[in-house]
Amino acid sequence: MRIKCINHLLIASLSLWVSTLLLGCNSKAKPSESNESLLESNANEQQEVKAYARFVPQRNDDFAWENDKVAFRVYGPAAPLKGHGSGVDAWFKKVNYSIIDKWYDNHLSGLSYHVDRGEGYDPYHTGTSRGVGSTAVWIQGQAYFAHSFKSYNIEVNNSTKVVFTLEYEWQTPLGLVHESKTVSLLLGSQLFSVNSVFSLDGVPTSLSIALGVTTHDEKATVSFNYETGRIAAWEFIDEIGVGTGALIAPSKIKGIKHMPSIEKDKSHIWIFTNSDENGSLEYQAGFAWAGAKEITSFEQWNEYLDLI
Repeated sequence: MRIKCINHLLIASLSLWVSTLLLGCNSKAKPSESNESLLESNANEQQEVKAYARFVPQRNDDFAWENDKVAFRVYGPAAPLKGHGSGVDAWFKKVNYSIIDKWYDNHLSGLSYHVDRGEGYDPYHTGTSRGVGSTAVWIQGQAYFAHSFKSYNIEVNNSTKVVFTLEYEWQTPLGLVHESKTVSLLLGSQLFSVNSVFSLDGVPTSLSIALGVTTHDEKATVSFNYETGRIAAWEFIDEIGVGTGALIAPSKIKGIKHMPSIEKDKSHIWIFTNSDENGSLEYQAGFAWAGAKEITSFEQWNEYLDLI
């Protein structure tokens, strides 16, 4: 009888010990409320809908900006001299929240932003072209432009608007050209706005300027409208359509010309104009990716630009 009592006592003690051990393991496996709040806070911050701009020294001094529709990038001083210019690159996004920080962090950790992981990606080639819309000084039928910006300043960087200025400088047959390029982007727009001031040898002046959109070695179809002051291109990248374009005040247009070339990155459609006597020029440029499922055809893209 005594042996049976001892056996029952040992079994009860063993069961209690196993229960306590399991309870302890379960409590360790479940995150605390504070950890859950932290994870939720980080997720919300990562998915914030906002206009945003930043300098990225970790990636060759890139400067990038975005809103809820589109994202852009230009090359900075650390970019290699060969194969880079001051054209504007496009990052295709299909989500409305901010992605710039996440994509750069992933890229620097080995997850390339050239691969679509559900939010979009960067398949767009800019190289030495004008990309989705940038300027060059036009001299005797040739475009002269900067390699990359030399410095930057962010004036506004809040949830609804970004404003920043990039400083460019380059040699031309006329002399040293300086462009102080102030860019702004609002929530809800496919286009960024630019107010550039051009100087020649330190003096603001009127220069012959070409505003270009690359046609990617003639993979793109082009159109233009003198009445609304715009140029546009439409192409398919990875079998999905993308429209690019630029526009200025119609009264400022001196001419529009589509200029194919057998040289890589040289094919463009151009708007020809002049900076005013104070060196100033205003324009808009940007893109729409059909993968975002809002503007999905060339007709819709042209209509969008013509109604701006």
